[in-house]
Amino acid sequence: MKLLFVLLLSRAWTLIGAQNYYQSLMDYLENRLLAIEDRMQMCHEQAHQYRTEMLDFKKLTSEAVTGLRNDHSVMFKDLEGASARADLVEREMDYVETQNSPRACANKADKVLEQEAWGLQERDVLEGDWEELQSKVSDCVEMISGFRSVKILKRIGSPKGMWTRDPTSSKVYIFNGTSGDTVYEFKSVRDFSRSPGATGSRTIHLPSDWTGPGSAVYNGYLYYINQETDTDVQVVKYDLMSGSVTDTAMLPMERHASLYTLNPETVADLAVDDEGLWLLFIPTHSEPNISLAKMDTATLDIEQIWDTRCPRDNAEAAFVVCGTVHVVYNTRLASRSRVQCVFDVNDAMVSEEAPLLYFPRRYGAHASLKYNPEEKQLYGWDDGYQIIYRLTIKKKLLALQKRKAFLFKK
Repeated sequence: MKLLFVLLLSRAWTLIGAQNYYQSLMDYLENRLLAIEDRMQMCHEQAHQYRTEMLDFKKLTSEAVTGLRNDHSVMFKDLEGASARADLVEREMDYVETQNSPRACANKADKVLEQEAWGLQERDVLEGDWEELQSKVSDCVEMISGFRSVKILKRIGSPKGMWTRDPTSSKVYIFNGTSGDTVYEFKSVRDFSRSPGATGSRTIHLPSDWTGPGSAVYNGYLYYINQETDTDVQVVKYDLMSGSVTDTAMLPMERHASLYTLNPETVADLAVDDEGLWLLFIPTHSEPNISLAKMDTATLDIEQIWDTRCPRDNAEAAFVVCGTVHVVYNTRLASRSRVQCVFDVNDAMVSEEAPLLYFPRRYGAHASLKYNPEEKQLYGWDDGYQIIYRLTIKKKLLALQKRKAFLFKK
């Protein structure tokens, strides 16, 4: 009986201990659940706070974007107004600047000739001058009066280069870059404009490199400037039909000279007009002005040299029309190119009629300008674009006055 009581008591204590254990376990689990609930509540509150902040941020961002759009619209309108005002200022500047003639080689008698003061006294004073003028003035009496139209043909190759057309044929020649031994020939301007890149052209490999975009093509011959390392500058005459060099000539200039300060790659510049082949160069690197030489296309002999008095500083290119040099100037930060200095080898242009031409706004600055006397237009290379400028031509005033004086003497 006592043993049974002990067993029952032991069993009771065991049950009590188990109950306490489970109660402790339940308390622990409840505490953990409460802690998890607290954390979940805190996360929920934080998420709500973040959502509120995100909504506020979205609202602020939307307001900022709306403000930026409004500011952009206002700035765009302001820029349109500024562009319109700039165009107006440019037109006014063009008008004002066209009233001021550029530097030109003019004779003292020009004023009298232009005003048609043909009294007996004036005739006696000018009679000696007319004899001198008659010996200088050639049959070519045309001059540029303006641009008739501009055509941007395409873009091919490097920012700097040269392209031109032979005045005696329809063939077009492309000189890509500032030097090389390769020239691309197209049958016509139309073929060149329709071709993708240089596809469809005849590739000409020269026996020596051409240096700078100063080449010229005339009557089936290519005339190009060549200067190897530490050698003299020479002109090479290349027969495009036979593919051979027919003649070379050394130029009267220093090595490593640069003709145009804005295009230092141009060592010398060959030009073609109604009277033949011309050479623009500088005798020494320190020479401030551009020199002009008339060359014999057959022998490459230099027939005569002139000091044009046109500065090479800020010059980017030049071309010759009817024996008159037109030097084109720009700024180092490319702006509108302009003809600001002219020189007539025949003294047949009065200073007041010397053209001050502003090229239409384009892309950058000219690397080369080549005149075609048969078409009366310029072939320009501007930042890789090939451009055609059609020119308006008129008669020189002094040439007309010469004819009038001749009739008056009769």
